[in-house]
Amino acid sequence: MNTSELITHFQTQFGAAPRFVARAPGRVNLIGEHTDYNGGFVLPMAIDRDVTLVGAPRQDRVVRIHSANFDQVSAFSLDNVVHSSEHEWSNYVRGVADVLQKAGHGLQGFDAVLFGNVPIASGLSSSAATEMATIEAFNAVGELGDLSIDGVREAKFAQQAENQFVGVNCGIMDQFISSLGQQGQALFIDCRSLEYKLVPLPQGVTVLVVDTQAPRTLAGSAYNERRAQCEEAARTFGVDLLRDVSVSAFEQRKGELTPLVAQRAAHIVYENQRVLDAVAALRNGDVATFGHLMNQSHDSLRDLYAVSSKELDAVVDIARSMPGVLGARMTGAGFGGCAIALVETRRLGSRGIASLRDAMEREYPIKTNRTPKMYDCVPSAGASWALL
Repeated sequence: MNTSELITHFQTQFGAAPRFVARAPGRVNLIGEHTDYNGGFVLPMAIDRDVTLVGAPRQDRVVRIHSANFDQVSAFSLDNVVHSSEHEWSNYVRGVADVLQKAGHGLQGFDAVLFGNVPIASGLSSSAATEMATIEAFNAVGELGDLSIDGVREAKFAQQAENQFVGVNCGIMDQFISSLGQQGQALFIDCRSLEYKLVPLPQGVTVLVVDTQAPRTLAGSAYNERRAQCEEAARTFGVDLLRDVSVSAFEQRKGELTPLVAQRAAHIVYENQRVLDAVAALRNGDVATFGHLMNQSHDSLRDLYAVSSKELDAVVDIARSMPGVLGARMTGAGFGGCAIALVETRRLGSRGIASLRDAMEREYPIKTNRTPKMYDCVPSAGASWALL
């Protein structure tokens, strides 16, 4: 649904005209997977798929949301924000309200229609987009907007909502890029200091996102187990975060770790270095090196971190076999979701993307008995709100 359709939907649902629109994008991570909660480096970009809230303020302290995706209404009082087992999608909204109020921000209730075209459970971070869009909705309706909370603090609040209320121990990357993304740019993020720099994407390449149609959930996956293994490795090395372990230090002391923990730590240590190398390559316009680093990243996620899947591997294998594909890797936390391919359109033009799409539509169902969804990835702006 576009904004005009959501306005009509709101009028039908609530019998009044909406007063604001708030939106926040999903994201695709180009390289740097599972490094964020280890205080390391990531290189995501916001995409032109987002979660939108169209709504109007209420005079009481009730928040009432109609999900157009699920055709469900969920309501709660800001005076008693509790977890919902009936409408789990609403917990991302509820969690944002909870953490903002605990931080001392006064909130006002609102009615809204919520719609997202970020594929759910695909690894493109529909959850962070929902959290950030909710913050922007509160910005639009009440006192929070008057406080001029900057994008970094907004991202921190959204992360807290997912950690503390939803119960997923995620890092900061998803919320950060959804908050601070810019059109035409990737964002290099230091996940410990939260310093960030824009990295322009070179002309002549396209990122094709392939949704494997194999759902994944973070809360029910081995995400928290991987995080605990990284924390164990950091303790062995006497540091707070694996970000502080250099490649040379890891090679010298990896024998002190159990074999499994050593594999997990190896991915993080080398992935951090790959992100730094990838940023340098992009700034130099060296897309071939960037593609090679993407390939290395996927192989490490598959073999060392063990978060890939047969569907993700199938997408990557098909993509790498095609002319003009510089690199391919899974993106997101893994266990299903999406993979990306970097295609050199400068040389092949639209034929390169078309050939890859054709091959994926032909070969992927044979390998997996699933039908993929594909779309070009366009770097877009971060979260925002506006009055109607």
